Amino acid sequence: MRILLVKTSSLGDVIHNLPVVSDLRRSFPEARIDWCVEEAFADVPSMHPGVGQVIPVALRRWRKNLGGLATWREMRDFRRRIGETRYDVVLDTQGLLKSALIARQAQGRRCGYAAEAAREPLAARFYDATFVIPRHVHAVQRNRWLAAAVFEYPLDLPLDYGIAAPVSALSWLPTGPLAVLLTATSRDDKLWDERHWCAVGRALLARGLTPVLPSGHALERQRAERLAAAVVGSVVAPPLCLPQVAALIARASLAIGVDTGLAHLAAALRVPVLALYIATDPALTGVCGTGFVRNLGGAGTPPSVQEVLTVAAQALRA
Repeated sequence: MRILLVKTSSLGDVIHNLPVVSDLRRSFPEARIDWCVEEAFADVPSMHPGVGQVIPVALRRWRKNLGGLATWREMRDFRRRIGETRYDVVLDTQGLLKSALIARQAQGRRCGYAAEAAREPLAARFYDATFVIPRHVHAVQRNRWLAAAVFEYPLDLPLDYGIAAPVSALSWLPTGPLAVLLTATSRDDKLWDERHWCAVGRALLARGLTPVLPSGHALERQRAERLAAAVVGSVVAPPLCLPQVAALIARASLAIGVDTGLAHLAAALRVPVLALYIATDPALTGVCGTGFVRNLGGAGTPPSVQEVLTVAAQALRA
């Protein structure tokens, strides 16, 4: 059997789809499973040994450069690549118009959410078969239930993200226990107060853990450097690619992060993780895993420093 999964973005959504690969591999050990994903997140499915070919798509970048000849050439090459294999099933677990149109470029029986279940109902018009999956369940469960309905295997398979962090030297890291603090996120209203991060960082240092602060773009790095200056003994990570971030998180005794895809990566790697919610509700998209995972706070009700430290102590004892 040949299967193509379409789940393109964002980072957290892509991570939420990893258990589908594990379920398919458990149910159909000989199947070939490919995955179409945004180029920025292509390293995530590559971490799963059950994924064969990763087919990157660059919708985000193409939209910004529609007037360029190189963009149209890349789009043509993408259509050729995704269409060159005949799949038994093309499964779109994203349920958006853009993902449905990508699925239409592939050869095979295209399956996805029914209109009443899809995030964008119009997407259902582009599938050959649709399935009604409850909307008010966690995203990981929705993905898995959709795949189970399509392939007719049991719903109660054990949750398994199926990934391990790549090997990376990370020679800049200090020795001893680490706590990775994921302070950056895509929206300013999701940020946790820097004074709170400082209090948590100092408390972790007092427990013998070195706080490590990864960052992405310049503003994130400036925040990390401010926090490190205020919490003497913490470490600002150098610029890291996604596999290196995964390797860093995998070495940690604890990860604490705001509403960001990297917190979900920690859960997938079975690293004890606390996810802090300030402007969003974790009910349907919070961290989910088989290790120590906790979602704290919610929309308009950010967690307190004491709450975070109490749960962090529980995680370190677990």
